[in-house]
Amino acid sequence: MRKPRFTALLLVVMLGWASLPVRGDDKKDVDEIGNRKVAHRSIISQEKEIAIGKQYSTEIERSAKILTDPVINEYVNRVSQNLARNSDLNIPLTVKVIDDPSINAFTLPGGFIYVNTGVLLAADEEDQIAGVIAHEIGHAAARHWASQMTKATILQYAMIPMMIIPMSAAVYYGVLEAYLNGVPLAFLKFSRKDEEEADFLGLQYMFKAGYDPNSYVGFFGKVMDEERRSPGSMSTVFASHPPTGDRIIKSEQEIQQILPKRDQYLVSTSEFDDIKARLQTVISQHKKQRGDSGPTLRKRESTDKTTSQTQPGQQKTDQGDDQPPVLKRRD
Repeated sequence: MRKPRFTALLLVVMLGWASLPVRGDDKKDVDEIGNRKVAHRSIISQEKEIAIGKQYSTEIERSAKILTDPVINEYVNRVSQNLARNSDLNIPLTVKVIDDPSINAFTLPGGFIYVNTGVLLAADEEDQIAGVIAHEIGHAAARHWASQMTKATILQYAMIPMMIIPMSAAVYYGVLEAYLNGVPLAFLKFSRKDEEEADFLGLQYMFKAGYDPNSYVGFFGKVMDEERRSPGSMSTVFASHPPTGDRIIKSEQEIQQILPKRDQYLVSTSEFDDIKARLQTVISQHKKQRGDSGPTLRKRESTDKTTSQTQPGQQKTDQGDDQPPVLKRRD
């Protein structure tokens, strides 16, 4: 039994190793952004992660409606690349826009980020768009996907001894209970920690690029309005992401604790309003092309026989024009 116990202990150690960043001491030092190591440990190489991300992006673009307008894409990409230069990301960044009205953005492995048009339309200023993209860059810089896949792989190997090692029923059910009760909570915690860390890093990247990080907190208000319109059924404990209210409080605390104050911030650029107006025009044109211009009212021809036929005692005009019905007293 010593070898299985040693194997289980080794797997636990590996799982703990995979849960730690390479170096976390300097993660709060904004001046060291770009020189510090924030990526979590992983058994997946960056080259492999990028290759997998390309495969995923191909599948996404087969089903999603990718916005092809060159002016809007150039603007979003320019904002994104400026944030990437002021981040800890050390791989190429690819950002594309999806024609979707929901307020959402997501990150694929290997630095592939997708932003919905709903984010661009909901934003009041450029700094709010920058905040959403900076959060996604935080996921990519920390290599959250590769870290989660590493943990999942280790846990799969950890379950093998349960299937091949003879053990009593009491021991078996004890291990099984620990697995069923502990693993989901651990994964839930990791996922929520990843989201919190992406917020933490994104705020720093915004600050480094010259944007006001408080604008990202303000954008949460729009997300909360969206959540009120479509309330979720999951409680705070079982939510896959930290609840929006909790994220607002935590982000405000981090801004006060680690980010020095500045007299001036980059709120927006002169072309933001032009890009937003152009996007609204493009979306309107797409709806017309798809025939989604909305319902129209059409006058219905009268088919009532009592009004189309000549009543007794009623004269019919030579022009054949429809005349209003005439009621005649019956003797």
